[in-house]
Amino acid sequence: MARCYSDDLRRKLLSAYDRGEGTLTHLAARFCVSVGWARKISMQRGRTGQAERVPHRPGRKLRAGEDAQQQVRAWFRAQPDLTLAEVQARLLDEADVRLSIPQVWYLVRRLGLRLKKSRSTPPSATAKPTGGGAKSISPGSPRSRRSG
Repeated sequence: MARCYSDDLRRKLLSAYDRGEGTLTHLAARFCVSVGWARKISMQRGRTGQAERVPHRPGRKLRAGEDAQQQVRAWFRAQPDLTLAEVQARLLDEADVRLSIPQVWYLVRRLGLRLKKSRSTPPSATAKPTGGGAKSISPGSPRSRRSG
């Protein structure tokens, strides 16, 4: 994968352009860069006002600020069996941060917190599979029996 041009090269090209030493096309050839890149950094400087490149931060961006993150940590210390819906409601009420359930899950996971299972939850009604692929001894539904 290609590496970024240095900030020094960006500053040199832009300062030469500011001094009027040539057009962007001429300066791109002089500095051995593409014309598109020269135009791009010139437009970027016009928008942001800085010659240096903006650092790239890949991945999702958290919408909850540092204060909201600290509040979530405190809530989990006080009550470790909070559900995502409860955290979502508290964030909206107390921190005025609106997040969807998946965003709350991402926040909890990013903070290194774990959701605890509640002991009062009824067990799953799904039967566990038998080991070794053996048939179950349960009778099954009338539709599953072959007739004839």
